[in-house]
Amino acid sequence: MSHTEPTGRPGQLRQPLLRVTGLEKRFGENRVLRGVDLDVARGQVLALIGPSGSGKTTLLRSLNGLERPEAGVLEIGSDVRVDFADRDIRQGVLAARNRTSMVFQHYNLFPHRTVLENVIEGPVQVQRMSKQQATAEALVLLERVGLADKRDSYPFELSGGQQQRVGIVRALAMKPDLLLFDEPTSALDPELVGEVLAVIAELAAEGWTMVVVTHELAFAREVADEVVFLDGGVIVERGAPKQVFQSPREERTKQFLRRILHPFGSDDTVADA
Repeated sequence: MSHTEPTGRPGQLRQPLLRVTGLEKRFGENRVLRGVDLDVARGQVLALIGPSGSGKTTLLRSLNGLERPEAGVLEIGSDVRVDFADRDIRQGVLAARNRTSMVFQHYNLFPHRTVLENVIEGPVQVQRMSKQQATAEALVLLERVGLADKRDSYPFELSGGQQQRVGIVRALAMKPDLLLFDEPTSALDPELVGEVLAVIAELAAEGWTMVVVTHELAFAREVADEVVFLDGGVIVERGAPKQVFQSPREERTKQFLRRILHPFGSDDTVADA
């Protein structure tokens, strides 16, 4: 289901898949990303956490060209390299998009198309797959997430959790090397969050390479191989989930975790993330 079919969670992380160096992004006078360096190994799940406005979504959108940074270099594998300082980056961005798939916070499904039509749109229109093959593969993926019976339904007929599962299937249908999740549960009712996180956790267990922007700290602790804390457009801290959540090195990380985990100030510890 990917360019390099996941074969399960590796005991040790494999070769690097994604490298970002010196990423700079401004919106007017607001410097959103400040020289961000980031690398993700093949088979790794990286959780990106931080306060609102810290640059998490901008960083994620820069990884597949939905935002254009003013400076920095993006590399995917050994054959995709985009230097954002270059004048013409169209071919590089297209190559990066062919290697990545994004799952959006607000689903971004085509409202006038059925579930099946939403899923096969990319493979047919972008990858020039035959409609017959795209449909067969889409039905397998829909069955996997429990939505085969919704193939002919429209987005407005689905719950938020079902729409987001369709969004995940749509991303998988493109057979990406890298899955990007932009706060995939933040628009859901609390009782629907679990069904989406369960699908993402299953993908992680299979060895998919993922970058997940999330506020679900318990999920990040259990599923991620590495956690990156971003604040003010800068990576403040990164490490294994246990280290970041139980023994954060940076005071700013400690403050953030206390405010999220103990909003009423009842406990100064961060160990029960």
